[in-house]
Formats: sequence, structure tokens, C-alpha cells
Amino acid sequence: MKPIQVGLLGIGVVGSGTFNVLQRNQNEIERRAGRGIEITMVADLDTARARAAVGPNVTVVNDARAVIANPDIDIVIELIGGYGIAKTLVLEAVAAGKHVVTANKALLAVHGTEIFAAASAKGVMVAFEAAVAGGIPIIKALREGLTANRIEWIAGIINGTTNFILSEMRSKGLDFDVVLKEAQRLGYAEADPTFDIEGVDAAHKATIMSAIAFGIPVQFDKAYVEGITKLSSQDIKYAEQLGYRIKLLGIAKRRPEGIELRVHPSLVPSKRLIANVEGAMNAVMVQGDAVGTTLYYGKGAGSEPTASAVIADLVDITRLHTADAAQRVPHLAFQPNAMSDLRILPMADVVTSYYLRLRVADQTGVLAKVTGILADADISIDAVLQREADEVSGEEANQTDLIILTHDCAEARMDAALARMQSLPTVLQSIVRIRKEELA
Repeated sequence: MKPIQVGLLGIGVVGSGTFNVLQRNQNEIERRAGRGIEITMVADLDTARARAAVGPNVTVVNDARAVIANPDIDIVIELIGGYGIAKTLVLEAVAAGKHVVTANKALLAVHGTEIFAAASAKGVMVAFEAAVAGGIPIIKALREGLTANRIEWIAGIINGTTNFILSEMRSKGLDFDVVLKEAQRLGYAEADPTFDIEGVDAAHKATIMSAIAFGIPVQFDKAYVEGITKLSSQDIKYAEQLGYRIKLLGIAKRRPEGIELRVHPSLVPSKRLIANVEGAMNAVMVQGDAVGTTLYYGKGAGSEPTASAVIADLVDITRLHTADAAQRVPHLAFQPNAMSDLRILPMADVVTSYYLRLRVADQTGVLAKVTGILADADISIDAVLQREADEVSGEEANQTDLIILTHDCAEARMDAALARMQSLPTVLQSIVRIRKEELA
């Protein structure tokens, strides 16, 4: 059978990895797919780089639309990234009757509903395993492996840059700014790391997973997003003493009232496997009603790990290329006419527990006032610790750190209690609030 022909838009790190792995493992891949898969055309603005990467037997152009217009191309791989031209090209490829493989989580988190609708109308597939957690097959697990389950919640370390930074802060006791510079030097963080450190990248991925898990449209604009830039080594140290580690988690949770969709730093019990995921690695926990808790771990980025996911999508499409479109796995796991209108809950309605750190005057009655405010807000306390404040001297010597762990409560109640505590004259600095997830 004639090999299926693939056009590649963008031959950067992931694109070159995809080409190399496909070449290296072509016999194994053909045995699995049932026919050969060949990248026969590449579009990249840097045509010299592209030719050096793919050799003389592949057509190289500087115009992505030439790939889309080629009638011999069956599948288009989009590895350009971003929201702009990538969206235009993906929709043009779909309109031309091409299947699409993309690693572009930002595009799908923001415009996925439009793109999937266009693909369904045209009878083509848009595959995106590489868009979430790199080489970890979490999309396939959610769409197919766990299809018998009612998914209750997902919690994931889905950004390697932030996990590397938090791991270094914990192990070396360094502050955020110092570790960020080291991460940039080592290539774990971009020159402009905003999307990573502010949680946006993780929120893109959490948005996609929430849509597949719960059968809802992608709704990135409704996600709560908080990064790691305000975390201090002091809180990481205190968390460790309390038996927790701080991780940036992407969380999607089903509640009777709607869906929680949030990204923020979280205290996770050290005994949980996910709390021990270090460096630039990724991990995703999924709770299903039938299967219980499952954990998926691996490299969340990099040339060949991401290429592994891209090629898995190529194989899936190749197997189903001639199948009736109605018999294929739906883009978001649920049939398009069976999607739910469950609302994304505002952060005020989210229910979780909390770590609070208050820098207070070391005076009699301070603890009683603070705990009294929590009691008035119907927030129960799990633990209270008092620690001599670090790095204080002179006039600041009569200060102490008060650390409180709470049980679950609605965020709105905690916000109101924090406002009252912050107004106390004996609370000397801004209160640190970090959410806590037991992931039991």
C-alpha cells in the first residue's frame, strides 16, 4: 500500500525530532500502522535549516500554504505554535480535507471548539496528544483508556520549567529569582519565561484535559491562573517541615454545581507519588469512579519525547484514514451532540484547604485573635505552628511566623477571613496563602 504522505509546518526542535524518530523507527511504525508514513514536504521560513534537517529527498518550501495545497499530502503537522497564523493554517488545512496533528496547546485551549467543529463538519481528524505533557500519553488515556469511567478529578504537574524551579528551590534553599536565572542558563526556561512561571502554559493544558474528562467545551478564559513568582524559599521550607511539598498543579475537578478549573501552587503531602516528581518531569493523576487513582509520569517536553506523541497521532490517523468519520474517537472523547453545559465555577466557589503564613508581632493574644477570625468564618483549623521568623534583627526581633493549616472551605469564606486578619495591627506583612490538595 502506498505510504501516507505528511506535510510538516515548522522544523524546529519538535519538528526535527519527529522527522528523526520517524526515520529511525520507520519499519516498526509501519508494522503498527499497516502502511508507511513519510514526511515528504516541509515548510519553514529558514529553508537552509530545514534542508539540513531533512536531507535531499524531502521537498522544502518557505510557504506553509504550499504544503496545504499539495493534493498528495494526507496529513498536516502544525508545529508553528501561538494563536495567530497557526489557527489560520490549521483551519485552512481542515477546509482542504487534510487531517491535522498539532502540539499547539495554546491554540486548542483558546480556539479548540471552533477547530474541532470545523474538523467534524469536514470529516477529518485533529489529533493533539503532543499538546499536553509531551511524551506522556495522557490524552489517549483520558479519551480511550478511561472511557468507562466517570472522571472525578485530574491534578497534574504539567509544566517542566516550574517544576524544575520548585525542585531547585526546595533542594538548595534558593529564592525564586536565583533559580529562574539558573533555569534559563540550563535551557529549562525561555528568555521570556512568562507563560511558564505565571501558570499560563499549565492552564492551557489543564483546559484541554478538563474538556476531555468532563465532556465540556474548551474554556481557557474561565480558568483561574496563578504562577509561582511570589513563592518564597521560606514557605517551601515550612511546607517540608509540615510533611508537604509545593507543586504548581493544574486541577480540574467535578462538583455537583460545576467544574473547578484552576492552576496554582499547592501543598501536596510528601507521601504522594506526585509530590516526589522532581526536575523537569511531568506527572498527571486521574481519579475515576471505576479505576480509582491512576498516575502518568514522564518527560513533558523535549525533541524526541514530544515527537513520540506526534508520531502516535500519525499512526492513529493512518489506521483510521479510510474509516467512516462517525466511527472515529471524538476529538474531546464525547460525541459532539452530547457535550455538557456544566459551568466553570468562579474561584470564590472553589472548595479546598489552605496553608497560611502570617508574620505577626510576638505578643500575647495574637493567636487568639487570628483563630477567632477563622472560627467566625466557620473555617476549622487542622494545625497551628509558631516559628521564629528568619532574617529578622533589631526592631524586627520581636516578630514570629504563625503557620496555620486549615480544613476545606469555600474560597470566598477564606478571602473574607484573610481580609479581617490582614487588618489586625499585629499582622506585620502581607499574609501568604497557598492552597493545599490532599489528592487522596
